[in-house]
Amino acid sequence: MTEILGLDPFLLAIACIAFVIAGFVKGLVGFGLPAIGLGLMTVFVGVEKAMVLVLWPAFLTNAWQGLSGGYLRPLVTRLWPFLTTAVLALGVGTFVLTQVPEGAADLILGLLMVAYAVPMLAGLSLSLKEKNIMPVGIVAGLLNGVFSGLTGAFTVPGVMYLQALGLRRDELIQAMGLLFLLSTTALGVSLGGFGLMSGREALASVVLIVPALSGVWFGQRIRRQVSETAFRRLILIAIFGLGVYLVPLGLWRLF
Repeated sequence: MTEILGLDPFLLAIACIAFVIAGFVKGLVGFGLPAIGLGLMTVFVGVEKAMVLVLWPAFLTNAWQGLSGGYLRPLVTRLWPFLTTAVLALGVGTFVLTQVPEGAADLILGLLMVAYAVPMLAGLSLSLKEKNIMPVGIVAGLLNGVFSGLTGAFTVPGVMYLQALGLRRDELIQAMGLLFLLSTTALGVSLGGFGLMSGREALASVVLIVPALSGVWFGQRIRRQVSETAFRRLILIAIFGLGVYLVPLGLWRLF
């Protein structure tokens, strides 16, 4: 199997461990699989191949998260401008990925995550008035799409925008799943369009579904035992942690 996947046994074991960890974080807070999976695997296979490895685990875990929960219709009705622009802008980010130095996007994304999480953890609260939801959503969607195409991570500033809407925990989890599901689909199309999708990595991505789903299942079990307040704080801690992780990763890839 490792010959078919183009991975030696050590690399396959590393990939499985990475996706169990990434899946656990996603099950716990609703996001993080692409960022963690990409960050860990980029060290071994490079960013473009790592983005392909993430696709199938991300797609299936996001489909699970985005299509279940009972809030699909009201969320789509409320969020369609944000979701649409996030998908349409993703191709721009993938194009930029082929033009900029490796690591630049990770560095910027990490700094944005830290800059957002620190004041929020200190007690700052963001909220949007109803009249501002659509225009802010369009801007957030555009930025989220560009960053998604650049980095393969779908978090910034989409999760921040969804948090500012004051959604309850289950609504927030499903809304993030919808964003990530649509973004993953668009990313796969975009990577193929720019010639970055290889059959070998795509097949390896299918195999990595198993460890990713295992991690998600365990993370969800832990999440059910966490209160609403603690859950929101966990999201901020996860954003901060991902930011702290991406900054040195970006610097390492740049230099």
